[in-house]
Amino acid sequence: MAVEDALVKTGKPWRRGALVRDPGEGHRAATPLELFFDLCFVVAVSQLTAALEHDYALGHIADGVIGFLMLMFAIWWAWMGFVWFATAHDSDDVPYRLLTLLQIAGVLILASGVGKAFDGETYRVVVAGYVVMRVALITQWMRVARQQPSVRGRALRYGLGMAVVQVLWVLSVIPDSETFFKAVFVPLILAEIAVPIIAERSDSPGQWHIGHVSERYGLLTLIILGESVLAATVAVKDATEFGVTASIVTVAAGGLLIAFACWWLYFDTLGADSPDTSVRTFVWGYGHYVVFGALAAVGGGLATAAAQVAGHGGEHAIAERTAALAVTVPLALFLVAVAAMSVRPNDPCGPDRLRKWTAAGVVVVLAGVFLPPAPATAVAGVVVSLLVAIEVVTAHRRYVSSGGGPAIAS
Repeated sequence: MAVEDALVKTGKPWRRGALVRDPGEGHRAATPLELFFDLCFVVAVSQLTAALEHDYALGHIADGVIGFLMLMFAIWWAWMGFVWFATAHDSDDVPYRLLTLLQIAGVLILASGVGKAFDGETYRVVVAGYVVMRVALITQWMRVARQQPSVRGRALRYGLGMAVVQVLWVLSVIPDSETFFKAVFVPLILAEIAVPIIAERSDSPGQWHIGHVSERYGLLTLIILGESVLAATVAVKDATEFGVTASIVTVAAGGLLIAFACWWLYFDTLGADSPDTSVRTFVWGYGHYVVFGALAAVGGGLATAAAQVAGHGGEHAIAERTAALAVTVPLALFLVAVAAMSVRPNDPCGPDRLRKWTAAGVVVVLAGVFLPPAPATAVAGVVVSLLVAIEVVTAHRRYVSSGGGPAIAS
């Protein structure tokens, strides 16, 4: 009898239809499917980071950075499209799950084409994976349009807008020319970005569960940060294959400080943030492209620094300046992006935080310009650690001055 009761409680129809979730729904947390989705997307990010490191080793700095920015946009944008759809319309029925798994298949296809894209051979595999992801999401939006009259206008704007842009992506790779694809890439990006702006017209209220979205962004930040630590760890392990040196230990220690500080700084600012206006929601949501990309690039930079100090690369010796800047530049971008997005209206602390973090970013970049990779990484780690200490002290003083008094553990 107990088993039958359990089956009744856990059973559900295979098809519930599209839903409109309550933006104020309580206890809304990331689902196991969403976590699986994030993990599979980070597979593509790891391929991207490895390709960036490879281009650094070959001395193809500009090509590597441009390729990274392009493909990071494709991965991030497809991920973000699903996040904002799911927070409003996750029905968790069989069709919804299958369409989500199709999006995961798409990102794996995209990941398999990263190497060919970086080598300039073809972008067709990457675009094929991207279009698969977007077609699955278009189907989700059209399902909402068909079954939920209250939000039909928004859903149609999303679905039809994305469909038009996917046709343009397919046309962009018909010539199979790297030069042509890069020439049309920015206009197509702008078209992608324009779709949500147009779709979110003021004729209907927003359906986004901001707390759920904030958690989803934080989870992907954690996973990308973990992937970056893994990439650096593997590089340090390879670097110590023939012996441990002071330079390798310095890179490892500096990288660890950077990882800890990035976690602390993000989750004490944006990780605890919930954008509360429509304009700020767009800035917050779109600005995370820099945050995610910078964290992924830091991992590639740490791996590059470890390979450089170990003398790996054979005939393709990595330049000291390249290895140092590969760590410090994305770290500085991360600091500025997080600080800028954490500024809220009528927040006296925001502008001061932005000034401090920008100054720290400048010091970090200067370390990359004037120091070899090992000391540059160490200086960067110390700077961001000091920034954490400053923020902790500042937060404590603000708490005490507000009348909270010292915290006492119970």
